Amino acid sequence: MTYEKQLTDPDIYPDEKVLKEIFGEGFEPFLELMALYDKNEVVHEWKYYRDGNLWLCKATKKKKTIAWMSAVKGFMRATIYFPAKYIEGIYIQDISEETKEMIKNTKNTGKSKGCTFEIKTKGILKDFNELMMYKLSLK
Repeated sequence: MTYEKQLTDPDIYPDEKVLKEIFGEGFEPFLELMALYDKNEVVHEWKYYRDGNLWLCKATKKKKTIAWMSAVKGFMRATIYFPAKYIEGIYIQDISEETKEMIKNTKNTGKSKGCTFEIKTKGILKDFNELMMYKLSLK
């Protein structure tokens, strides 16, 4: 599924006001996601990437990248990438069958599997948190 790019102006930093306008009802689940990051000492930083002509948010803990996020009208898309050797471990995590199927049907990006979550409701955050904790546990 393709979405209209948001946050394409390099001069407009995606602060709370800008994100609230883009996300609308999806702003509350976004705040819950930020709270999950804070609770787990995951730092997030917005940066404008000229190669894609848009702002992306990178979530990291120490030097490990945990997730990449982009703004979509109505919600945040958050993707956690897992190297090939950890992909099977995804399917034994306590996540919904629907999420497992979505991940299985996602094409690999190089030698990694991207697990993309559309943060539209707070309900999806349970599965996101499970996979974030799995990613944090990896060497």
